[in-house]
Amino acid sequence: MSARVSIIIPTLNAADALPETLDSLLPGVAQGILREVIVSDGGSTDTTRQIADDAGAVIIEGAAGRGGQIARGTSMAKAPWVLVLHADSHLPPDWVGAVAVHMNEHSGQAAVFRLTFRAKGILPAITAGWANLRTRIFHLPYGDQGLLISRAVLDQIGGYPDQPLMEDVAVARALKGRLRLLDETITTSAERYQRRGWTRQGARNILTLARYLCGASPDRLARIYHKR
Repeated sequence: MSARVSIIIPTLNAADALPETLDSLLPGVAQGILREVIVSDGGSTDTTRQIADDAGAVIIEGAAGRGGQIARGTSMAKAPWVLVLHADSHLPPDWVGAVAVHMNEHSGQAAVFRLTFRAKGILPAITAGWANLRTRIFHLPYGDQGLLISRAVLDQIGGYPDQPLMEDVAVARALKGRLRLLDETITTSAERYQRRGWTRQGARNILTLARYLCGASPDRLARIYHKR
């Protein structure tokens, strides 16, 4: 299998989460699909960059802001496909097969994984279920679901916008429905929900999305969203 995928991971003080995320990439190394891992750091003050370096990742540095960090990462990617992955999202063991099938059979579309949280209970299940339903019906996934996209399609839509929030929604809207929901499931951190409360955080997410779709500034939304 040829090395057709570059993985882009935006980071900011992600030392606690990054090692397990990097471990989940190992099937791609073993099966020869993974060309490189690019960690695009936004000024971490912990050991994030050292962890990435020890794992053999390419490290680039720049201003914090997930959209800009991803854009810098994709600009350096050498493979014909990129997989954008959050630092606290773990790929499933069988991700290589799912990615290979998509690249071979759906080259004109992007793809995301089904979402689940590393938490038990009805509220995590409902929240993940809503994310997957929203992806299937409205083609608006969470960034936690990863995004597999060819460089050709990414160039067609103008790449990732340099904005600190809702960059995933901006890309999804630019794709205009050219987005598949894979059968395999990615697992992501529930820390923000557990800290703020599942209902409260879910309502905050919906409100932030609605304000963005109505034209609110991503910079202002980011300042509000990240307040504790």
